[in-house]
Amino acid sequence: MITLRLGSEDVSRIRFAFSPVWETVTSIRALSNSTASSVHGPWLRKVRPLLEKHDLSLLKALVPPVSYIPDFITPAPPRRSTSFESGLAAIAATPLPLVVAELTKLHEDTPHPLLPELIAKPTVALDRLTSALDAYWRLAIEPDWRRMRALLQEDLAFRLEELAGGGMGRVLRNLHPSVRFCGDRIEIDRPYCCDGEPLPGQGLLLVPCVFTWPAALPVTGAPHVPTITYPPRGLGRLWDSQDDVSGSPLAELVGRTRAAIVSHLDLPMSTTHLAHQLGVSAPTLSVHLGILRNAGVVDSRRDGRTVLYSRTSLGNQLLAASRPATLALT
Repeated sequence: MITLRLGSEDVSRIRFAFSPVWETVTSIRALSNSTASSVHGPWLRKVRPLLEKHDLSLLKALVPPVSYIPDFITPAPPRRSTSFESGLAAIAATPLPLVVAELTKLHEDTPHPLLPELIAKPTVALDRLTSALDAYWRLAIEPDWRRMRALLQEDLAFRLEELAGGGMGRVLRNLHPSVRFCGDRIEIDRPYCCDGEPLPGQGLLLVPCVFTWPAALPVTGAPHVPTITYPPRGLGRLWDSQDDVSGSPLAELVGRTRAAIVSHLDLPMSTTHLAHQLGVSAPTLSVHLGILRNAGVVDSRRDGRTVLYSRTSLGNQLLAASRPATLALT
């Protein structure tokens, strides 16, 4: 059992964020632990052939299948959403004594022949690690990052609704089955205890993370910001392939492009994301989205500087009604 005690200042500084570096690091564990029949099966089947000639020994040494992962390789995002490059820069800037301490702890928990050399040369360790993460990110995560990001944004929108409807207590109670909110503390049901205590007044960072599934993973030791990562809602939809609706009754009713838009909006997407997915120019797509929104088939909401589009209940009904006919035609 892991226990995080929250002072009044900590409660006032609870915030959400998501991180492409967190996804990259936790996906390395998913490569070791997930199977083709798991929720990440479609992703595994796609990336494993791409990684066959890629040396993952360093990354797998630092991210073992179970137990401790050095906290410095999952830095706390300073804002709700950050880039992979900024996360990589935060790793590269880790104080060398902290690198040595956490790699030593890793080697004590999960010995590996690569670790003594990294411990002896922490500057080299950071250079090798950031280069390996960058190469892996480009192959395994970046091609799907927009879709992952959409799911994470949708989860954060839901948590904000929970906060508005029931306060932070409801948010924390509904975060994950292993997380319990008990007044001035949070308990995480894990098969180990943490060694260090977080510094008071740092708050608490809550990070939805696709590849954390099925667990909630905490970061608790100083000097790191206390963090709980958890699987986002709707994860089962992430790797679903969109239906081909080009010959469906829906396409006959609203046209192929608009039918494809409705089909792709199983997760909220921006105009840029949709244009990339469909191979349609952004101005043309904006016209179609405006028509669908006026008809009540899609809805939109602003997320920072981005406008995200999603299917309405009417859009879901139209798409569902077209599927049996589509199957009958094939």
